[in-house]
Amino acid sequence: SCQVRCRTVPQPQPAAIARHPHLAQPLPAGWVRVDLHSHTMWSGDSTTTPEEIEESVVEAGLDVLCITDHHAIRGARELAPRLAALGCRVIVGEEMRTHHGEIIGLFLSERVPHGEPSIAAAQAIRAQGGLVYVPHPFDPTKRNLAEPALEALVRAGLVDAIEVLNAKTSLASLNQRAADFAAANDLAAGAGSDGHVPHALGAAYVEMPDFDGPGEFLRSLRAGRVVGHHWDEHRPWRPRILPSVTVE
Repeated sequence: SCQVRCRTVPQPQPAAIARHPHLAQPLPAGWVRVDLHSHTMWSGDSTTTPEEIEESVVEAGLDVLCITDHHAIRGARELAPRLAALGCRVIVGEEMRTHHGEIIGLFLSERVPHGEPSIAAAQAIRAQGGLVYVPHPFDPTKRNLAEPALEALVRAGLVDAIEVLNAKTSLASLNQRAADFAAANDLAAGAGSDGHVPHALGAAYVEMPDFDGPGEFLRSLRAGRVVGHHWDEHRPWRPRILPSVTVE
């Protein structure tokens, strides 16, 4: 939950700073680091366990983690109290595939079905008080939202923010195109690790004034600054046994 303001997360640790040097930059007083796009083992294409999330959040010194698993919110719900005990707040999110590409809902209370038209999915997010966040909008390697559909969502007033820095997007020009689109359409700019492995946390985030609830989150996001770099390393291989999960 993101209803209580606090900062008890330790400062970034040397191991995380070695991976992501920008973590060494001090935060302004009253500001927080927010990763708007991350995945856990509930995503299906990630094997990151809750214990690994806990360890990496502490190493990176993240204050707020938006857990945006594919077509699932159970992992975010289960991790919320565990990360809260470490001082990191969880925003429950979901990255869903629509007829026209992927969008993310933030501040969700219910899972949004996948496979809907993009406008219907955005309306379902808004209906539960959530925010519509468009990830990697111009990266064709990531099931991005088709440009006509993106423009239709913007015309309908159904986009709250655009991901202008996705740490897994290898071409800086694609992130820059997203930043230009956000600026041209007066949309808030977000950033995230899109982490599917634990050490990705800290690769990209927004430094922004602390907030309480989705409305203030969006205002703070507009006042924030995007921080990060390209990072898409694989998990070092070792034998592992993962617990079974269900999306609901």
